[in-house]
Amino acid sequence: MIRKIPPLALLTLLLAACAPAATQTPTIPAASSGPTEANPAAPTSMPTTASEPDAQRTLYDLIDPDSETAHQAYDRILLEKDERFIAAFLELTRAASIGLGASITFVESVEALEALSGQSFGGDWAGWIEWYGGTDLEPPPGFTGWKGELLGRIDPGFAEFLRDGFPSVIRVEEILWGGVKVDGIPALANAPMIPAAEADYLLDEEPVFGISINGDHRAYPLRILDWHEMANDVVGGVPVSLAYCTLCGAGIAYHGEIDGVTYTFGSSGFLYRSNKLMYDHQTRTLWNQLTGEPVLGELVGSGIKLELLPVVVTTWADWQEQHPDTVVLSLDTGFSRPYEPGAAYGDYYSFDDTMFPVWQRSDLLETKDRVYALQIEGVPVAYPVKTLVEEVVVNDEVAGTPLVVLALRGGILVDGSSIRVGDVRYDAGAEVRAYERGTYEFSPAADGERLVDQDDWVWEITEEALVGPDGETLPRLSGHLAYWFGWYAFFPKTLVYGVENE
Repeated sequence: MIRKIPPLALLTLLLAACAPAATQTPTIPAASSGPTEANPAAPTSMPTTASEPDAQRTLYDLIDPDSETAHQAYDRILLEKDERFIAAFLELTRAASIGLGASITFVESVEALEALSGQSFGGDWAGWIEWYGGTDLEPPPGFTGWKGELLGRIDPGFAEFLRDGFPSVIRVEEILWGGVKVDGIPALANAPMIPAAEADYLLDEEPVFGISINGDHRAYPLRILDWHEMANDVVGGVPVSLAYCTLCGAGIAYHGEIDGVTYTFGSSGFLYRSNKLMYDHQTRTLWNQLTGEPVLGELVGSGIKLELLPVVVTTWADWQEQHPDTVVLSLDTGFSRPYEPGAAYGDYYSFDDTMFPVWQRSDLLETKDRVYALQIEGVPVAYPVKTLVEEVVVNDEVAGTPLVVLALRGGILVDGSSIRVGDVRYDAGAEVRAYERGTYEFSPAADGERLVDQDDWVWEITEEALVGPDGETLPRLSGHLAYWFGWYAFFPKTLVYGVENE
């Protein structure tokens, strides 16, 4: 099940802009200083291991450019059998493999991992990460700042995100470098839009994200978003951030304004369970792209959370037919990229496993099965897209809320799982929308474009709501597509429609 090695072309894409910076001499905290880590996973002192100040000092000795200092620290850790340093050696195995200049070699790091853990994953770094994720091990004090210091050798911006004293609601050990520097995948900011008639670069069958607010209809082609993964825009007067995690297959639209403050986002270069960690430009707090919550930094504990907005994935032809007055991203984004279908992640879409380790998995569905995911009254639920395409209209009830999920209009699935754009396979999903349904039971109308209720009244499908013959409206619910592994990694208690749940 674990990890297929990604194709060389994709590795080249991820690493091209990421040559490590020259090795910097780390700033070592004074031995008398205690830890200031506010991460809830911070360790407590154990009588059989080094004191907190000594352990923190040992962390920095491990990455000292002086080999003798580093190896003395290495020997102390093994002599004391201090399991807290397993997290550090996980970082050092990766550091050695990408040439960060650490004195401790890859082989030495693996030997330390085996000696401290009793496990035998050898040089399988991803195997170690997935094993660690399922443990309750804790790192030494000062680990967050130390990790920032180490990864800061790739990009000093990483050290700004990972600092001791920053509150965190995630396990910092699980934050992984994704292969690019901060903003190495550059966000679009109010990128130019053009009328549909001018978008002669697009093929009818190409997948696009469609967002419609206050009569303003906009299409964001995946061939462009694959290269940027974030579009900060204003749609119908509403600040919107379209956050796209290519690795977990989820494009999510967020309302960018919270309590009068407009937040705009970029890509941090970090991953958490193969999901991108985005950051806001205003405070440089790290956010979970899938949940819209701040997870490490200044805004953690503030109680704020991004509001979901409706977004749909469909073909360019279907979106145009539904919204003839739509505008669409221009190829003139201000960046030079090969905006061809699948040029960025075509290889990733073509194999069945993840590129980065994910420890929390479920075999209820296949790893990259597409699901339409949403939360109703805090209850997560996933609808397998293949099932939705077969059933077309699903009347359901979740957490006491009646809802209807539609895969009725348009669509992009060709063979039940993917679409081909030229020679490229796109795991884009299908055109799915969800609405509250009140006391109604719906089925497809004869034209395939509308719904009929149990009394044979015809309802129109709009981006905002279902509209009945007498003007009654049933509001749209905000959900999105995702790979099954990506959703489950954060919502292991999710309900799965049509499947006997674990």
